Amino acid sequence: MNNLRKHDEKTSDNVQEQGIDDLPTARTNESATAGDGGKRTDYLQWSEYFMAVAFLSAQRSKDPSSQVGACIVNNENKIVGIGYNGMPNGCSDDLLPWRRSAPDRLDTKYPYVCHAEMNAILNKNCADVKGCSLYVALFPCNECAKLIIQSGICEVIYMSDKYATSLESVASRRLLSMAGVHLRKFVPQCRHIVIDFESINSSAGVEFDPKTSHGSAVTNVETVDPPEIVEQTG
Repeated sequence: MNNLRKHDEKTSDNVQEQGIDDLPTARTNESATAGDGGKRTDYLQWSEYFMAVAFLSAQRSKDPSSQVGACIVNNENKIVGIGYNGMPNGCSDDLLPWRRSAPDRLDTKYPYVCHAEMNAILNKNCADVKGCSLYVALFPCNECAKLIIQSGICEVIYMSDKYATSLESVASRRLLSMAGVHLRKFVPQCRHIVIDFESINSSAGVEFDPKTSHGSAVTNVETVDPPEIVEQTG
């Protein structure tokens, strides 16, 4: 996975010293060039691209309180699995509960929901994910850590570790470290990545009328933690 790590290590010192509010916004309809006839210079780096895919995937989740996405990448920078948190196939997400707390735990989402990491691994489009990297919005729980280890994933890049003190996260970190899975906190180079569905028409010289057009756009996909570098190895 050296090629992936080299891409991520290109984060500038300036970005590391900035707060999240100081980071720029990347938009798909803006094109900066190195000069006349040159290539764009504002394209997404691999790490930003993969984490953005994870965040975009999370928008498919029907969980009202937590939307998490995951993206699995092989050592050729190819996506081999995507997933988000949701109920198992064939189980109605209209009938099963989504609440976080209730007198009876069976009336909460926790006994039923499949996490993003699980779905990404099960949705793989290859024979296995051994040696792959996993990009995920939230640090994996202990149950997902078991799946990550058993599947052979060698690296986890996460955005938020807001439940770091929970028993599940502590156990997860212990398992992943013991198994030698490399853990790395994602360092964003921009605060937002905006998908503008209008840009394809405006760039072609065609006016886009929002009053007569239908669809939805993912905008202002905001990262959740200030950037910092935390690397751990087992």
